[in-house]
Amino acid sequence: MTKNKKRKKQFNPIITILIITVFIIIISFILNLIGFEAQKTTIVNNKLETSLITIKNIISIDGIRFIFGNAITNYQILEPIGFLIVSLIGISFMNYSGIIKPISKPFAKLKNFALTFIVLIISYLFSFIGDYSFLLLMPLVALIYKEIDKNPVTGIVTVFLGLTLGYGSGFIFDYNSYLLGTMTEQAAVIDIDKNYKFHLASNLYIMISTTIILSIIITYLIEKRIAPKLPKIKKEDIEVVEVEQEKNNHRGFIVSLIIFILLIALTVYLIIPGLPYSGILLDNDAPNYIVSLFSDNASFKEGLSYIILLIMMITSLIYGKISNNINRDKNFSNHLAPNLQGLGYTLAMLFFISQLIAIINWTNLGEVIAANLINFMASLEFSGVLLILTFFIITVIIGIFIPSAVAKWLLISPLIVPLFMRSNLTPEFTQFIFQMADGVGKAITPLFLYFIIMLGYVQNYVEEEKITIFGMYRILIPSILAIAGILILVVVGWFIIGLPLGPYSYPAL
Repeated sequence: MTKNKKRKKQFNPIITILIITVFIIIISFILNLIGFEAQKTTIVNNKLETSLITIKNIISIDGIRFIFGNAITNYQILEPIGFLIVSLIGISFMNYSGIIKPISKPFAKLKNFALTFIVLIISYLFSFIGDYSFLLLMPLVALIYKEIDKNPVTGIVTVFLGLTLGYGSGFIFDYNSYLLGTMTEQAAVIDIDKNYKFHLASNLYIMISTTIILSIIITYLIEKRIAPKLPKIKKEDIEVVEVEQEKNNHRGFIVSLIIFILLIALTVYLIIPGLPYSGILLDNDAPNYIVSLFSDNASFKEGLSYIILLIMMITSLIYGKISNNINRDKNFSNHLAPNLQGLGYTLAMLFFISQLIAIINWTNLGEVIAANLINFMASLEFSGVLLILTFFIITVIIGIFIPSAVAKWLLISPLIVPLFMRSNLTPEFTQFIFQMADGVGKAITPLFLYFIIMLGYVQNYVEEEKITIFGMYRILIPSILAIAGILILVVVGWFIIGLPLGPYSYPAL
C-alpha cells in the first residue's frame, strides 16, 4: 500500500514539464524586475564584441503574444520529430520481417557485461551521424534486447548514456567536432596566437583512452547500479522454429546481408568525391570533407534518415520474402506503423518541452546565466587544476540550460580559450575538457530533447506505470556524477603527468 501511494504522488513527465515551465515564467518575471543582466562576448567579423543581454519578462504583452502566437511553430521546428517517425517506420518493418532475430543471435551468446560494453562501443561509432543516432539506436537496441530475453529498458538507457557521456570522448570525428574546432581556432587566433591552427586529430590519444576507460566504468555502473533499479517487463514465451524455417531464415539473412553490404557500398560511393558519378550527395562548395557531408547544403545530411530507411526496408523485405515471413501477408504495408502506435505520448511530451525551450530562449534566461558564469570564471585568478575543475563544473551547469554543444561553445570559447592559454593550457585541452563536461550536462538536463524521447521509448515497454522525469534521474544521476568524477580525474591526471593529447599536442603550451 505504501508503495502504491508513493507512486500516485509522482508527477508524470508532462505535468513535470508544465511545473518547470511555470517556474521559469515566474523566475523570468522576478529576474526582469530586479534587472538581472550580463555582458556577452562573441566573435563578430574576427573581432571580439561585447553586448548587453537582459532577461525578458514572458508575462508581458510581447511575451504572451509569443507564447500563443508561436506554440505550433515552436513544435514544428523540432528537428527530431521527422527523424523519429522515419526511423520508427524502418524499425517497424524490420521487426515485422523477422530480421531482428538473426541480427540478435550474436548478442544472445554474450554475458551482460560484454553485451553492455559492445552496445556502448557501437553507440560511440554511430555518434558520427549526429543526433539521428539516438533515434536509430535506442529503439533498435531495445528490440534486440527483447529478442534475446534481456530488459529492453536497459538497452535504451545504455544507448542514451553511451551517446551523451561518450560523445565528448568519442574518437569518431563528426560535424560538431569541426564546428567546435573552428570556434576554438578563432578564439585562440583573435586574442593570443595569430598563427594557431586547430587539427581534428589533436586530442586523438586522450579521446581513445577516455573512451576505453568510460566504456569500462559505464558498463560496471549500468550492470551493478542502474539496471537493477530500472522497470522490468514481462518475459515472452520463446517461439520454437522448425528446422525448414530455420534454413529459410539463415538463407534469407545471408542474402539480405550481402544486399546490405552492397547498399552501404553504393552509399559510400555517392559520398566519395572525384570518381565518375560519385559525390552527388556532397556539398561540393564546402571547405573540407566533413563539412561537405554535413553542411546545410549537403544532400547527405538532409537525406540521411531516408537513406537509412531505404536500406532497412530493402534488406528487411528481401529477408522476409526468402524466409517466407512476408509471403504470408501480401498487404505488408500495414506493418510499417506498429512502432508508431506508442508514439503519441512521446509527441505530447515533445510538444510541451518545445514550449519550455522556446520560453527559455525568448527570455534569454539560459544565455544570461551562462554569460554571468563565464564572466565570473574569467574574473577568477585560478590556474592549473583549480582552473580545470572550475571550468568543468561551470560547463555542466551551463549545459543544464543550453544542451547544444555548439551554442554553448559559441558563448564560452571567446573568453575561456584565451584565459586557458594565458594560464599555459592549450586550446585543444580546453576544448576536450569542454566536451567532457558537455556530455555530463546533456545527460542531466530535461531540456535535452533526446532525454524526453528516451523516456518515451521506455514508456512503450512499461505499461503498468508512468515513467517520471525525476524517477529516471533518481536512477541515473548518482552514476552520472560518479562518471563525472572519473572524467575529472582523467583530465587532471593527464594534465599533471603531461601526456600528449594527440599527435604533436599537449595539455600545456
